[in-house]
Amino acid sequence: MTDFASIGAAVVGTGFIGGVHVQMLRRLGVLVRGVLGSSPARGAEQAAAMGVAHAYATLDEVLEDPSVDVVHVTSPNHAHYDQVKAILGAGRHVVCEKPLAMTSAQSAEMVGIAEASGKVAAVCYNIRFYPLNQQAHEMVRRGELGDIRFVSGHYHQDWLARPTDWNWRLQSEMGGALRSVGDIGTHWVDLTSFVTGLRAEAVMAELATFIPERQKPTGPVATFSSGAGETETVKIDTDDAAMILIRYEGGARGIMSTSQINVGRKNSLQWDVAGAMASAAWDSETPDHLFIGHRDRPNETLMRDFTLMNAAGTAAATLPPGHVEGFGDSFHAFFRAVYTDVAAGGRQEGSTWASFEDGHHEMLFCDAVLTSAREGRWVRLDEI
Repeated sequence: MTDFASIGAAVVGTGFIGGVHVQMLRRLGVLVRGVLGSSPARGAEQAAAMGVAHAYATLDEVLEDPSVDVVHVTSPNHAHYDQVKAILGAGRHVVCEKPLAMTSAQSAEMVGIAEASGKVAAVCYNIRFYPLNQQAHEMVRRGELGDIRFVSGHYHQDWLARPTDWNWRLQSEMGGALRSVGDIGTHWVDLTSFVTGLRAEAVMAELATFIPERQKPTGPVATFSSGAGETETVKIDTDDAAMILIRYEGGARGIMSTSQINVGRKNSLQWDVAGAMASAAWDSETPDHLFIGHRDRPNETLMRDFTLMNAAGTAAATLPPGHVEGFGDSFHAFFRAVYTDVAAGGRQEGSTWASFEDGHHEMLFCDAVLTSAREGRWVRLDEI
């Protein structure tokens, strides 16, 4: 059993996701040495709220702390590039929230730095670690679905459905030129690539901004919460929704949509993979059930039950059958896999967490989507 208590971590960013990282690291037994906020005052306030003993004033202070072995980056997207480079340069392992960078040029450089460092460098695509997604990955790897032909699905939310909804991700200078695609869309792309073993080769995309102006609060607003008080009108240049056709390596085809304005859809990631022999489908809002489709016998619904699952699915599961594992549990399973490799000194054979190379592929996908939407044509990822 790995002694996670001997590994020290720091978390950069004290918003919603930063809090999730702190909670799940504690559950794993990792000692959270401290957090770094957007300002010393914000860091101190949030450290106290989380019950973390120390709030760092700067990233330099984090990297000067010899008790910190791993740094988690949960800051806004525009900060990832500089922060990750500094962390790896200081000889620390890193777990970076998605998307890895603002552009594929940045992510390509980050891949090279990560490889040269010899450190564990993971991207936080936690949805891979819902146990039934690991199950599906192994089913495809074993050939149980046959050759993959068609991949479809969506990632839909409603937390930015009103003109008064606000978050830093709406600002392209902080979140990137793509919003629904770069934020939740890369989760879908990463997950379906992981499940199928296929990577997108080319895309045809259309982007839509249904709310061209929004009311921005003059004070801070936390993710998934509503602002209050004075506001100012701000023009929006990022996508509320997207529709994307995909060509995969080897001839498979796909179609996906993203939306942050679908009222009533809180966090709905759905994928459906059609193989030559069978199909499979999963929905994040009912994460403990995997649909398995057949032609000549009854379809199946596999409950997350480690007495029935394959080895990959079982390895990601924690709770007994019928005890639903959800969002937080996926981070716990993801961190457990990453920190097992940290303890081993590097990524081990068979590890299933997303690498910087995977994160770079998602950035190539985003840049191809943006080019396709602007130029109205199919764009190959190798053009980027």
